[in-house]
Amino acid sequence: MSPSPEVRPHPGVWAEIRRGTLPRALAAAVRPGLTISAPCTGVMLLSAAGLTNGRPCTTHHRVRPDLERQGGVVKDARVVDDGDLVTAGGVTSGLDLALWLVRRELGADAAIGLEGMLEYEARGTVWHAAPDRR
Repeated sequence: MSPSPEVRPHPGVWAEIRRGTLPRALAAAVRPGLTISAPCTGVMLLSAAGLTNGRPCTTHHRVRPDLERQGGVVKDARVVDDGDLVTAGGVTSGLDLALWLVRRELGADAAIGLEGMLEYEARGTVWHAAPDRR
C-alpha cells in the first residue's frame, strides 16, 4: 500500500498536490469542449482536483491503489478514454496517450503518420467509454 501524499518522501507530484495550486487550477479549467489528460502520476493531480472521482481512469501501477482510494474507477489499460478525461499508465504510455488522442480527433491516417515520424508504434490496451470515433 502506498503512503498518502502527505507523507511521501519525494518532491514532484506529491509536493504539487500538497501545495494545491495545480489541483485548484485543474478543477477550475473544466469547461465544455476541453479534454484534460495526463500520464503516469500526473493523473494524481487530476485526482486531487476531483476530476477522476467516479470516472474510469488509470495511472502508474504503483499508485493505482491511491487513485482508487480517492474515488477513481481504475481500469487495467494503458490508456483510458472517458470522453473529456483521458489518462495513461506509466510515463512511456504518454506516447500512447498522444497517439490515441491524434487517432480520436484526427483519424487513423494522422495517427499512423505520427507513429512513422516518431518511429514508435502504439501498443497496449485503450479502454474507452465513448463511441469509437476512429
